[in-house]
Amino acid sequence: MTDETTPAAAEPAEPVLEPVEQAAEEPAEFPGGIAQRLEAILMIADEPLSVVSLATAVGAPVPAVRKALAALVDDYDGRAGTPERGFELREVGGGWRFYVRAEYDDMVAGFVGGQAPARLSQAALETLAVIAYKQPVTRSQVASIRAVNVDSVVRTLLARGLITEVATHPETGAILYGTTDLLLQQLGINSLDELPPISPLLDDGSDGFEDVIA
Repeated sequence: MTDETTPAAAEPAEPVLEPVEQAAEEPAEFPGGIAQRLEAILMIADEPLSVVSLATAVGAPVPAVRKALAALVDDYDGRAGTPERGFELREVGGGWRFYVRAEYDDMVAGFVGGQAPARLSQAALETLAVIAYKQPVTRSQVASIRAVNVDSVVRTLLARGLITEVATHPETGAILYGTTDLLLQQLGINSLDELPPISPLLDDGSDGFEDVIA
């Protein structure tokens, strides 16, 4: 009589999970639910955090984090049977962050008072507007539009992190400037497409900057 051994059935291979999914499959070592964890992280965030970054931080899958963020927004905005809060949770610049609600801006600004950073000068604001609407643009082009030297103002905007060097002009080799994500965060918008149209603000209401730098 010959002994025959039946081969054991091969065990199915475990699926390969992405880091965020893997974290969600393992027992969470963090206290509270996903919403509470998100609040704890967002409370100390000094810049918008992407959904993936938040999911990794709280050990939860991306879909669950998106759902929790939506529930928090409804809660803070008073759509979940709760009072509207003095702050709001918004997605800005590709990430999520707490912001003071617009109607309380003046009150908060008054409280902060002298602790607030120095405001940009009128010259800096005008230069920043030209770069925002016409980027990428060289320093000389900005100077032509404003009809003044902008060297010191551009240095100030670079130091503040509101603009950056994005490329060089293919013909002249001059540095081309553009705005940064920090500007989007400060303005509370997701992209430059959300800037108001510039034409109505110009004298003729139609030509923009093209005739100035052509």
